[in-house]
Amino acid sequence: MKKTILTTLLIGLASLAVNAQSSLTKTDTIPLKYGAHRTGNRTDAEMERWRSYGLGQFIHWGVYAIPGGQWQGKTYGGAAEWIRSWSKSSAPENWTSIYDNLYKQFNPVNFDAKAWARQAKQMGAKYVIFTTKHHDGFCLWPSKYTNYTIKNSPYKKDIVKEVVDAYNAEGIDVYLYFSIIDWNHKGYRSAAPKTADEIASYETFKKFTRNQLIELVKNYPTLRGLWFDGTWDQAWTKEAAYVDALDKELRKLSPGIIIGSRFRPDDYGKRGQDSNGNLIGDYEQGWERKLPASIEVTKGRDWDCVMTIPPNQWGYNADWKSSYIKTDYDLIQMLLHSVSLNGNLVINFGPDGKGAIRTEEGAIATGIGQWMQQNSEAIYGAKYAGLPKPEYGYYTLKGDKLYLTVFNRPVNNQLRLAIPQSYKKSLQKAALLVGNQSLEIKKTNIGIDRDSNTYFDVTLPANLTIDKPFVVVFDLGESNGNNKNYGDAKT
Repeated sequence: MKKTILTTLLIGLASLAVNAQSSLTKTDTIPLKYGAHRTGNRTDAEMERWRSYGLGQFIHWGVYAIPGGQWQGKTYGGAAEWIRSWSKSSAPENWTSIYDNLYKQFNPVNFDAKAWARQAKQMGAKYVIFTTKHHDGFCLWPSKYTNYTIKNSPYKKDIVKEVVDAYNAEGIDVYLYFSIIDWNHKGYRSAAPKTADEIASYETFKKFTRNQLIELVKNYPTLRGLWFDGTWDQAWTKEAAYVDALDKELRKLSPGIIIGSRFRPDDYGKRGQDSNGNLIGDYEQGWERKLPASIEVTKGRDWDCVMTIPPNQWGYNADWKSSYIKTDYDLIQMLLHSVSLNGNLVINFGPDGKGAIRTEEGAIATGIGQWMQQNSEAIYGAKYAGLPKPEYGYYTLKGDKLYLTVFNRPVNNQLRLAIPQSYKKSLQKAALLVGNQSLEIKKTNIGIDRDSNTYFDVTLPANLTIDKPFVVVFDLGESNGNNKNYGDAKT
């Protein structure tokens, strides 16, 4: 009997505790010392510049490009840039030792940073994110804090400097990728250190990481931002105070620097957004190889999507036959999806061990570039239009211009646009962006009672033979907020 009463009492107390915690998380703010301060929605010129990019390029390159996902007739099953972690029976014998000596073969005789930058500019990229050091720890700059650098390879020259200088010369902003994971450093660890020796060893790694980041910021003062990877280890996520101080230090050394949401943890080890659900950092980096479905999902945050061309290969992989390869059409559609929801799309390239960007990637860049040369007005500086997504494609907005990029052309050559009556702009003129050919536009009553939309029909030329997505641009005028009272659209 006593046990039953005690058990009931304990269950009741546990229920009260759960309910209290639930109430706290729903209604109260969790006190945080290292949460989402210095967070998104910056209004400075550097961040406004970032918002205007639209399209970027990511480059994953390092020693892992030499094996390219394969070695001695065996194929690594994961992403090629992770190949150093290959283990167990599927890996070649003594693989870690073999890999750690591959830098002695790293001599990219076909590497031409200027050619890379020209190709990126022709594609239409406004910024590049370049891997200075991936998880293997090999540095593509001559860091003075380790011998595991490009300086001790046959190539010897500072690749990071070559990339920064070449892209800056083409007017492309440079962001530097840096992995916190470093399999080459003796002090690195994934699990949180516990013993005195482990703590002391990890302290050497923390100091090393800080030194390298400061070195990058000082060596390449034109960099616009830092892009962090490998920050999920428990050892790192328990260092909120240290990383917060380092974040402040980097921002002081490089005023205006842009650092996304992958760097700092909060007091409880949460990354990306803190324990209160607030964004940590200058923009949301959670959209890796995926896109938000709607503007509501973005929560009003700045964001970009980094996208691979194969499903999940960032560094060079010699075998592209076993998976779907995105086309320039796929990536243009992803670009419009991103910009229409206030984001940027960053397309990844993985040069081979000799420094050449593979032919397939070059063809994709060319296809995107040809489209951008004619239609970039709908991309650069454009944003969410405040309208529901049309069935024909995507809206973007810039000033008093509304752009409709058409991917799904109607068979009757008639675009019927449903504009909410609450929209505060009126459609005045319509024209094809390429060639500036005027299009007939008229308001149409489709006879649906109590419809919340006003409909505008735009007639496309019967002889329009374009086989790529195309853009219709509308001049917008002020309205009284009720499309029912709009004057007749002008033609």
